[in-house]
Amino acid sequence: MKKYKLETTVFLNGAIGMGLEVVAARILSPYVGSSNIVWTSIIGIILACMSLGYWLGGKLADKNTDINIMSRMLLIGAVFTSLILLLETIVVKHLAGIIDNLTIAAILCAIIVFSIPSFILATISPYAVKIKSKENNEIGSISGRISSLSTIGSIFGTFFMGFVLIPNFGVSNIIIGITLLLTIMSFAIAEKLNKQQIIFMIIMVFIMIAFIAIGKYVFKKANPDILLDTDSEYSRIWVKEIATKSATYKTLQVDTGLESYIDNETKQMGAKYLNYYDLFEYFNKEAKSTLLIGGAAYTYPMHYLDTYSDKTIDVVEIDNKMTQIAKEEFGLDTENERLKIYEQDGRSFLNYSNNKYDTILIDAFKGLNAPFELTTYEALSHAKDRLNENGMVITNIISAEEGENAKFIQYEYATYKAVFDDVKIFKVSDINSTETQNLIIVGIKGNSNIDENKYEKYKKLLDMEITEKITPKNQVVTDDFAPIGN
Repeated sequence: MKKYKLETTVFLNGAIGMGLEVVAARILSPYVGSSNIVWTSIIGIILACMSLGYWLGGKLADKNTDINIMSRMLLIGAVFTSLILLLETIVVKHLAGIIDNLTIAAILCAIIVFSIPSFILATISPYAVKIKSKENNEIGSISGRISSLSTIGSIFGTFFMGFVLIPNFGVSNIIIGITLLLTIMSFAIAEKLNKQQIIFMIIMVFIMIAFIAIGKYVFKKANPDILLDTDSEYSRIWVKEIATKSATYKTLQVDTGLESYIDNETKQMGAKYLNYYDLFEYFNKEAKSTLLIGGAAYTYPMHYLDTYSDKTIDVVEIDNKMTQIAKEEFGLDTENERLKIYEQDGRSFLNYSNNKYDTILIDAFKGLNAPFELTTYEALSHAKDRLNENGMVITNIISAEEGENAKFIQYEYATYKAVFDDVKIFKVSDINSTETQNLIIVGIKGNSNIDENKYEKYKKLLDMEITEKITPKNQVVTDDFAPIGN
């Protein structure tokens, strides 16, 4: 093992570097989301810092090939990694709150939190090449081997982080683990340390412990309403308890989006837009079966099962941790025989399922961060195929009625009109038409089978129709052209 300590260090360093990139998205997601803008910012900043690290690492290695300098670089990298948990609260949370421009906020957060660890870790590979070249003059072979090991480590780190560590250990524990591993690597490669160097390393360890402890304390102090902070394969998830003047709610937050909430006392669903899903029984009095794409905390399925004793509901939720949280934190009864849960991607289910439904509800969008594959002509055509005659698709969209922020509903209106025989749009709140809010779009296959006896029950919702006020785009959204996701 000692013989290959440089190779082992380079491999692990590559794994940590790419692992930090994956973790970065989870650290930032509750504050700036996980859209394409955020991922682009993270990748771009980290690659820029790594490029600078490779360049400076090579220059430093040419001046002094002492392996103890490399050891200290790893230890300093560990210190700045341990600082991430503190920076999440004192930097990311506040910057996201005061900077309206998402791109600027994401770039600044990525620079402040992740630039230095990424830069320092990148100095290791050229140092390893220089040290190895003293033992062997075959620079090309050495450089190729080191680069290959670093890349293989990056591949391993990506898969191991995404598939194993994040869903099972969570980001804060991973940051602590990375800090510990870098510290161990630093001590493992050090040679013939003098007293001053040993004291330096001990001080660094105490600083790391302090940063981690303070970071966890500050996070808890700044977020007393968080009951559960956990990660799944797909998202960072917060369960929070939020008190208003009228009630206390238990909420489920994914990224920056409030996905579900219930009244702690009445156990009733709190989101107003969910009431519009009940319009299915007005537009189709024969409706018996429903499909919901996007379960989150399953507040609507629980309402549905309590309200309609003669109907069934299937839920497609790709994230099994969501289902687990819904059961443990929100009271979902997964044993109800009228409920069937599919752990599957929503678009895949629409593409390949042979099931037929009277109603399909789409609730998988997180604000403007819509999974584009559920917004397209092709997706809606598959949804229509899954419907019985007189069935409908009801979708919750976050958009404005008009103005700069109305692009989403305008594109979707054009797309729904291209697929369905009748389309209706309702607003949930009576606010300024240029402000974003929940808009409900209904696509009907065939003719409405209206239950006039339910008119009074749903009059307030039906009066919120704004179909005629929306101007559809001239182009529909397709799998090839989807300009509405970020």
